[in-house]
Amino acid sequence: MDRGSRQDRVVGAVVGSAVGDALGAPFEFGPAGVYSARFPPGGVHRGAMCGGGGWDPGEATDDTQMAVLVGESLLERGGLDLADIFERFRTWAAGEPKDIGLQTESVLTSGDPWDLAAALHYQVNGRAAGNGSLMRASTSAVRFARPRTAEPPAGAHTTGSRAHAESRARAETMTAARRIAALTHGDPAAWEGTAVLHELTRVALGGEDPLAAVPAALAEVREGERTRWATVLAPDWHPGLATEFNGAVWPCLGTAVWALRTTRTFETALAAAIDAGGDTDTVAAVTGILAGAVYGMHAIPSRWTEPLHVPLPGFGPRVLRTAELSALARRLDARGPQNPLGPKYTDKGGISAE
Repeated sequence: MDRGSRQDRVVGAVVGSAVGDALGAPFEFGPAGVYSARFPPGGVHRGAMCGGGGWDPGEATDDTQMAVLVGESLLERGGLDLADIFERFRTWAAGEPKDIGLQTESVLTSGDPWDLAAALHYQVNGRAAGNGSLMRASTSAVRFARPRTAEPPAGAHTTGSRAHAESRARAETMTAARRIAALTHGDPAAWEGTAVLHELTRVALGGEDPLAAVPAALAEVREGERTRWATVLAPDWHPGLATEFNGAVWPCLGTAVWALRTTRTFETALAAAIDAGGDTDTVAAVTGILAGAVYGMHAIPSRWTEPLHVPLPGFGPRVLRTAELSALARRLDARGPQNPLGPKYTDKGGISAE
């Protein structure tokens, strides 16, 4: 398999997620097999940006819109500024996007402070494990895939130093994921799932097999959440075993990993994800992050990237297309400030003003 260059994979992760989002949107809430019913297997060029359900052909949804806002904040603020990300989310929500998750909308329109809104929502409702923190993770996963600390010099590349660097990189990307997830999702299950997605993406962007990295990622999941995540990420799990609608964080990421595991191309991975039915745009968006990071931008067909476009409600008439998404991905992958997480952070997430 030709995985291409790191830059090809970086662009593949961001554009791949947007493609999955736009490709899956017209089939949202459809039954299992919905994609195959529209585009039967066997065609040379299977699947098209068909539009439907209120979406124009190639139009990305809230999944990609929020990912763009995260990515632009990370670049413009020189690192992780949680208050700034939340304010961008609020501006976007006030712009009346075509679609916004009920939980996300409740948090963003509550009027509560950025560092309390999600926690207060969780305290009142007792449930906040929707997949909304997964769907927007492409840009942050790319940004935090490079370690904060400099790599040791060539002469110091012992097995021990490499293992330490790998452990530190894993901790940093998973910590960032938790903090961003906690802006809108007060349930630790959402933090941990987004952290696992970040880590698997980091491994794939480095040219390694993300499926082989699942055990190490699970080892970093907080103990109270680990068993449930281990179940949906196990090699023998499939969407038919899901105990919740895939709008929940567990079957959403579980289905994305299953789609990657059981297929051999970017196109077939997205087809499998959408064919699971249900929350097809988000499941395909998450699958697109992983499959794009594995197979690279060169594996994404032009019939999907050419009509792709991302409106940004609340931010004027801006519409990003594949070229702008690609440029955003490349900028996020460039080495940035030495401490993009901010001056202080904790290993097990939650939200902090510092």
